[in-house]
Amino acid sequence: MNSSGKPLSADDPHAAARGSIVIATRESRLAMWQAEHVQALLQSRFGLRVSLLGMTTQGDQILDRALSKVGGKGLFVKELETALQERRADLAVHSLKDVPMDLPAGFALAAVMEREDPRDAFVSPRYENLHSLPQGACVGTSSLRRVVMLRALRPDLRIEPLRGNLDTRLRKLDEGQYDAIVLAAAGLKRLGLASRIRDVFDTEAMLPAAGQGALGLEIRDDDAPLGAVLQQLVHRPTWLAVHAERAVSRALGGSCSMPLAAHGRWVGEQLQLSAALGHPGDPAAPLLRVVLQRAVNEAQEAEALGNQAAQALVEQGGRAYLQAAAHGG
Repeated sequence: MNSSGKPLSADDPHAAARGSIVIATRESRLAMWQAEHVQALLQSRFGLRVSLLGMTTQGDQILDRALSKVGGKGLFVKELETALQERRADLAVHSLKDVPMDLPAGFALAAVMEREDPRDAFVSPRYENLHSLPQGACVGTSSLRRVVMLRALRPDLRIEPLRGNLDTRLRKLDEGQYDAIVLAAAGLKRLGLASRIRDVFDTEAMLPAAGQGALGLEIRDDDAPLGAVLQQLVHRPTWLAVHAERAVSRALGGSCSMPLAAHGRWVGEQLQLSAALGHPGDPAAPLLRVVLQRAVNEAQEAEALGNQAAQALVEQGGRAYLQAAAHGG
């Protein structure tokens, strides 16, 4: 906003004075699609000159170990934040589910754009859905959240780790290393690969990760002019929903070592927030669940709803689950 309270536009001297903007992005095909999508919006809506700075992150390089063992989701954003800090870039575009719940000092989540399909997708060259898999079939995923929920649905399955970018995961499936794999539907749809989706999981059966399907735009917190421009890309229903989802994870110390899910959806004017917490090391432990609903108009109200959901999970017995995650299962 400018001093008069009006949104900045392409004609505003503050926005025009920026000259060109550099977007830091991972170099995977999906990450580049996301960055190019934001680039096109900034150029067409605000007349800004926007270039891309492609980078390889630690998360892209370490493919032989689970994220929970090597530093978690922050491995996908650290190098991009360094580029922002060193002013080699002005903006980083992330899959919001990869962004840690608390950003380092000096950074801000300036905008969250309209969410794509937040659901998980069942991908298989031979089988129509999870229930058609034969006894003991091999399913690939490296998400603890998905592992726990798959076990709840089909305890007989053999679930094996699956790392790499989206194309690498699909290649491993096609080579016969897995009978099926589970991927985010959003990434497949964004890359024009929706035909690979054999089935999508109902969110009640496979609750999504906090922020899944949404794009987050991160900047230096002192870059007020760019922040004001990006505010115009905020999709308010998504913005409020992901604030609630991320608050659940933040309150529980969410990390890759914790099977935690949170998903908000709008029911009229009210936000319905579903959250689930699994035990990281005991497949027989029940999946803890909570569903809350209330009218939400501001980010603080969304976060309060998320905190309430987190507390409800703790009261159901979640404290023991969190302690197990802290001690490696």
